[in-house]
Amino acid sequence: MKANPKYLSFYYQGVEELPEIDIISSKTALLIVDMQKHFLAKDGYDARLFKKMGEWERWEPYFDYVEKVTIPNNKKLIECCRKHGIEVTYGRIASLKSNGADRARVQSTSGWNNILVPITSVGAEMMDDLAPQEDDIVVNKTTDSVSLGTNYSELMRNMGIDTIIVTGVVTDQCVAGTVRVLADHGFKVICVEDCCAAPDMTLHEMELKIMNVIYCNVLTTKETIALIEGKVR
Repeated sequence: MKANPKYLSFYYQGVEELPEIDIISSKTALLIVDMQKHFLAKDGYDARLFKKMGEWERWEPYFDYVEKVTIPNNKKLIECCRKHGIEVTYGRIASLKSNGADRARVQSTSGWNNILVPITSVGAEMMDDLAPQEDDIVVNKTTDSVSLGTNYSELMRNMGIDTIIVTGVVTDQCVAGTVRVLADHGFKVICVEDCCAAPDMTLHEMELKIMNVIYCNVLTTKETIALIEGKVR
């Protein structure tokens, strides 16, 4: 497959061809990371907080991008995966204790990373357009990485999954942490760049560039769907 020079780091400069990716539906899962109302709804906790702090003008482009690009692309990808028998799975930030005492330190620090999303709260729910179906696997984490903070990797191995398609927010934190651990756990990983987002899109693009080829293959929604529809069996 052709290498996208936009996401080739120093280590792979000059590379034009990468190994082909083979998608087998029964061995592939889609993992949607943290696409939750707490973080992404324009009337959700984060949005209300930024407005109260006078920070909304700085954050609004991120919320707009998620609303207009990230969520619609995730919806397309979910529909494609369901059509082709690919498991749709979810990882979400959700503390079991209402006071967040069970959170890892990375999610209980000062500032933006002081994240408290009780499991029973509306904010813990996925955005409506991406809501899981009854039989979908949803794992709850109090860490950044889905694959480190839960038994997600074990569940996927039990199901015979060897390839994970990762989407979600934010690219340079929870998505990156998830991708790297999945790769270390031996999975083949695809990260769908326009199904992810970060408040600073420079960080988004840089993180994808860092991870590409080494930890995952960075593809667009269109490329991922074409791969599924063209090679799924």
